[in-house]
Amino acid sequence: MGIAAFPMYDWPELRRAYDDWWAGLAGCLRRAGLDAVPDRLTRGRTLGEIWGADDLLVSQTCGYPFVTQWRSRLRLVATPAYGVDGFADGRYCSLVLVRAGSGAGSLEGLRGAVAAINGRDSLSGYWMLKAAFAPFAQDGRFFSRALVTGSHAASIEAVVRGRADLCAVDCVAAAIACRHRPALMAELCEIARSSHAPGLPFVTSAEGGDDRVARLCDGLREAMARPDLEAARAALFLTGFVRFAETAYEEAVAGLAHGGGMLDL
Repeated sequence: MGIAAFPMYDWPELRRAYDDWWAGLAGCLRRAGLDAVPDRLTRGRTLGEIWGADDLLVSQTCGYPFVTQWRSRLRLVATPAYGVDGFADGRYCSLVLVRAGSGAGSLEGLRGAVAAINGRDSLSGYWMLKAAFAPFAQDGRFFSRALVTGSHAASIEAVVRGRADLCAVDCVAAAIACRHRPALMAELCEIARSSHAPGLPFVTSAEGGDDRVARLCDGLREAMARPDLEAARAALFLTGFVRFAETAYEEAVAGLAHGGGMLDL
């Protein structure tokens, strides 16, 4: 049986919605002619174990590791679209968040601050952040240090609790937090947005060929239109999907790496 996992936005508050979404999507994929479609989503494995599995049927990854680490192991399937502020035409941005009442009114005014980042392989939490602040760097420096948190949710928590002064959170994660953790988000304010890049893509193992990708898209197309999955889609903010060429991700990563490369963090 193949592996299906959507770890990027699978917050505890969304797990039931993801299970409902998968129950419907799995049936659509079977009707599209795919074999070895699992009954349940895989959880409890590392990202490397998921994305590196030869029997990976479908998952979701971040654009940066997709381009820089996993191109030989993963095939691009489609890019899900989300009905949230900051997401448009398959592209997303990050929101730069600070504590409300901190007095920070501009990016430049945060010189010497502590930046919470979810990881240095994150396009939204690290590279978009660096690219946004790079114009204000002096000799490659701007922040006093980085606090690596491991997730967008943990970065939000770190800023609210005063362990860091700011973070960059992708607009989908921010929408999830606003809906499910409003008390935390009420402690923060947005002071800027990053540039846009293609959203987090759905992928499959490179062992699958063009036929598998086409069948996955057929199944996704049906699932995005089924009335009985409307509640699950709404809970996950899903509105459809778009198809980008892999070069769109390459160009986004190259552009952000060039801009963000001027700032050490």
